[in-house]
Amino acid sequence: MPAWKKAKKPLYSNSKSLKTMMETETPVVLIDLRDGASAKAAHIEGAVSIPADQLAEAKERFPSIKKAPIVLYGADTQSALENFSTVRDWGYMNTTVLIGGFEGWQKADLPVATGDTATEIVYVPKPKAGSVDIASFAKAIESKTTDVVILDVRTDDETEVGKIASAITIPAEEVVDRLDEIPKDKEVFIHCSTGIRAEMAYVALKEKGYKAKFLDANIEVSDSGSYEISEKE
Repeated sequence: MPAWKKAKKPLYSNSKSLKTMMETETPVVLIDLRDGASAKAAHIEGAVSIPADQLAEAKERFPSIKKAPIVLYGADTQSALENFSTVRDWGYMNTTVLIGGFEGWQKADLPVATGDTATEIVYVPKPKAGSVDIASFAKAIESKTTDVVILDVRTDDETEVGKIASAITIPAEEVVDRLDEIPKDKEVFIHCSTGIRAEMAYVALKEKGYKAKFLDANIEVSDSGSYEISEKE
């Protein structure tokens, strides 16, 4: 985790980046901290109204997924900044304050909505391009399908501790030099331990014309070949 996140110092987003997230339908939790009347008069599309003086009691309304990107905005920067630590201390590492607040959004001539805001916080993470979901990855292993090969790109030291029985093991940095060991007529599901190296290997294989996907999750493999997969925090 980056030191600046560990330190829990205020983090910021700007109107341009928020607009881009909205245009690309990137999932984001947008909280309007102004009073209810102001939010009803005009607000940023998709925002949920939780007045600042009610925020402390609203913890249970927030997503169970702690990595959810949360953008707080008030009338201006400072009014939301005063509430940043409340949400951040609940464990939401990707909480930011909108620079300029709603006033800044309006000054940038960005679109606003009127009337009632959303009442329920909904966060459904958008899978990374090229990722395979946990259920499909596990099914490929358990069904022993011949249409998919599992590629383990962890280091030799890691795979010596334990590996999935059917997996091809090639350290991430060696993948491009060992393409002859990876079938090109099958779908390739790639994993490491956290998804980072798997994504790098995925990019390399896609550039070489492979039909590949990567597991964007944490996975631990025991010496018996059993495994445990968990969502990334």
